[in-house]
Amino acid sequence: MRDGLAALDQLDLNLSPGNLVVLNLILGVVMFGVAMGITPADFRWVLRRPRSVLVGLAGQLVLLPAATVLLVTLLGPWLTPGVAMGLVLVACCPGGNVSNFMVHLARGNTALSVSLTALTTAGAVLFTPLNFAVWGWAVTRFVLPAPENPFLRSLEVDPLAVGQTVLLLLGAPLVLGMLVARYLPTVAARLEAPVRVLSIGLFATIVAVAFGKNLDAFLAHVVFLFPIVLAHNALALAAGWQWARAAGLAARERRTVSVEVGIQNSGLGLVLLLNPSIFPPDLPIGGMAAITAWWGIWHIVSGLGVAAWWRRRPVAPRLAVA
Repeated sequence: MRDGLAALDQLDLNLSPGNLVVLNLILGVVMFGVAMGITPADFRWVLRRPRSVLVGLAGQLVLLPAATVLLVTLLGPWLTPGVAMGLVLVACCPGGNVSNFMVHLARGNTALSVSLTALTTAGAVLFTPLNFAVWGWAVTRFVLPAPENPFLRSLEVDPLAVGQTVLLLLGAPLVLGMLVARYLPTVAARLEAPVRVLSIGLFATIVAVAFGKNLDAFLAHVVFLFPIVLAHNALALAAGWQWARAAGLAARERRTVSVEVGIQNSGLGLVLLLNPSIFPPDLPIGGMAAITAWWGIWHIVSGLGVAAWWRRRPVAPRLAVA
């Protein structure tokens, strides 16, 4: 297995920054559809229960990276440094914007999901580099056989870019969708279901295109790559659920925290990997890029699957907050 992953480190994947732009535009449309189902009362509910936010943030910023180091430790003999650090990089990224749609589909607490995504995305300027340094050091110190780790880099997250992400992908669609729901309820009622169906179709198209552009590389390494990504993503979803359950959160909020921990903004990871000032072109980042890219594909599949399963199991509605 290690020999197959070593070849993966040298792999040159077809990763286009333009594809990330298209994905972000699609996510903006999806967020608009999600926002039409959110009311100001939902956010008041979140503000009156800050423990849910703190539990979600702890799961995202501490639990997932720690669980990732544990997984890397268990799989250490079979992993290359590039693959191991790819898992750490994914775990240190903020929550994925697509999680809001999945929480909405799963009948979770969408307002809590939006709040957690916004906070972790805004905090990525600080926490993504910090977590990558701390947990990457832990992997280097206790797991990797080599004394030095060439993939442990000082990450720089552009605060302006992060601010634009929060505003364009979360803020603007959120405000617009809530305004439509508030002042054009008939229009919102007619649009919500079609937008949800369109969103699922768009995500399916993203998955198909991503697989198609890298199909040969994926088929050549899937036997080594996919079980690792599958295990990591399953661990993230399960850890988020169990953490929220241990913290005493209700079923709706447990679903939310599970999805938020299990759905990562791997697009940010790819942007960092494609930045030559952070990861020089001569550094063999194929393993890191492959883990990050396939994580981004698989978490859409797994997230939609988990959300669809939960959607068929409604939870008791909570009391309205005046």
